[in-house]
Amino acid sequence: MKRIVLLLLATLAACHLNVAAAQSIQNSSYRTVGYIRDNGTIQDGSYRTIGHIKNDGTVQDASYRTVGYIKDSGAVQDRNYRTIGYIKNDGTVQDASYRTLGYVKNDGTVQDRNYRTIGYARGVPRKWAAFYFFFLN
Repeated sequence: MKRIVLLLLATLAACHLNVAAAQSIQNSSYRTVGYIRDNGTIQDGSYRTIGHIKNDGTVQDASYRTVGYIKDSGAVQDRNYRTIGYIKNDGTVQDASYRTLGYVKNDGTVQDRNYRTIGYARGVPRKWAAFYFFFLN
């Protein structure tokens, strides 16, 4: 019986560690709507993979087809290299015409252009959080 309990506890701990590697994406009501893992895997609220952000800034869908790019300069491009927006170092997110879409604060709070909180992405790189909230859909 002890072995079964220990095995169950070990399994639960392993599952917990696996989930902990993913940072939660929450809406303004703190409801978890997705996850971004440390390796750039983007998941929905049910842990289904919906995309990937590679270290070089390439963004792929769940089938690993390239759908866009996040450049070091902060430019966000579609799969045809057309610029669709910008993510500035201060967290300001703009569309291709430089109109402000919103902001990602240092603490992971995501705001729309009117400074209303639309979500949270604590522990997620700023560019990834901006992409998730403003360019993913």
